[in-house]
Amino acid sequence: MATRKYDQRLRAEASEETRRRILDAVYAFLSEAPAEPVALDKVARLAGVARSTVYLVFGSRGGLFAAFAEDLLERGGFTEMLAATAHPNAREGLRGGLLGVVKMFAAHRDVLRALYSMAMLNADAVGGAVQRIEQGRAAGCRYRALRLADQGLLRAGVTVDEAADLLWVLTSFDGFDLLYTGRSLPLEQVAERLADAAERSLCR
Repeated sequence: MATRKYDQRLRAEASEETRRRILDAVYAFLSEAPAEPVALDKVARLAGVARSTVYLVFGSRGGLFAAFAEDLLERGGFTEMLAATAHPNAREGLRGGLLGVVKMFAAHRDVLRALYSMAMLNADAVGGAVQRIEQGRAAGCRYRALRLADQGLLRAGVTVDEAADLLWVLTSFDGFDLLYTGRSLPLEQVAERLADAAERSLCR
């Protein structure tokens, strides 16, 4: 029994190592050739596996990019961003969450820029990864707007829908990148600018 458990653990570790190599290969591809369509044959070669192994591990091209997007955000601080957003005081959650979003984008800016640019040209080019990121972001914007409303912090005349719309702009990758890359502002100043704009526009 002990031998079987040991073998199972070794197989699980080998499977996770293969998964990690493939995800790292996607990252390397996007870093080195951000203007090129992602070729699974090259990803497989970079990972040192057969193309069929990519499908065996992730099921499909879409499954690969879904896992890649999730891994990218998690390594960028997604869990910490969620924790900051859930601060008992919705105003503090708004500011902390925006800082978390900025840190997350900045951690992998070049790769995210490649993903977003590819998705603009062809939504299927990166297996729907950006669409999934954006669906989650839309839910997060509405959550923040509802919390502000529930705590009576929204300015008079500002609806939840209007607040969610503005947050959609302020938490976008493009909004971040216009300041971070376009204006060469440091991460903390980008977060401060966006948080100030959100608070002044939405909060009492």
